[in-house]
Amino acid sequence: MSNYDWSQFTVKQVVHAPDSQIRKMLGTPSGLEAWFLRTAVLKDPNGNDRLGHEEIQAKDRYVWQWHGYPDSVSEQGEFLTPEKDEIIRFKFGSAGNVQIRILHEHSETIIELQQTDIPIHEEAKVMWHLGCKTGWTFYLLNLKSVLEGGRDLRNKNQALNLD
Repeated sequence: MSNYDWSQFTVKQVVHAPDSQIRKMLGTPSGLEAWFLRTAVLKDPNGNDRLGHEEIQAKDRYVWQWHGYPDSVSEQGEFLTPEKDEIIRFKFGSAGNVQIRILHEHSETIIELQQTDIPIHEEAKVMWHLGCKTGWTFYLLNLKSVLEGGRDLRNKNQALNLD
């Protein structure tokens, strides 16, 4: 395993939903809240709040909070300019950058998430490579469930500590 690349990983999930619906879930504050976040506060480069239905733009700043964590726990960052075929790209705190694309293979629609530029010291390997990969695997499965008319699989009971 000495040649394993701890600086990045890729997670993929097959979904049965139109591209337009996937883009809305990935590219708007209200979409992100439907499967990923408790709150997604975004501000445009001028400091104005981005409304829930508005498309996320490069240079938007975000403050995110998750179900199961107190208000004191949040992530702050910035959306970056998407590269070829990407829906969104963002700086994910100290854990690197995240890029998401929609792929089409063998009559299937696939959401591909790649996290890159992950620091490679020992603590980062556990916290951001293993931890984020595990988290993204769950959240992409939850996105699939929500998109396909299923349940939101997140624990929303603040009284439970599932860590």
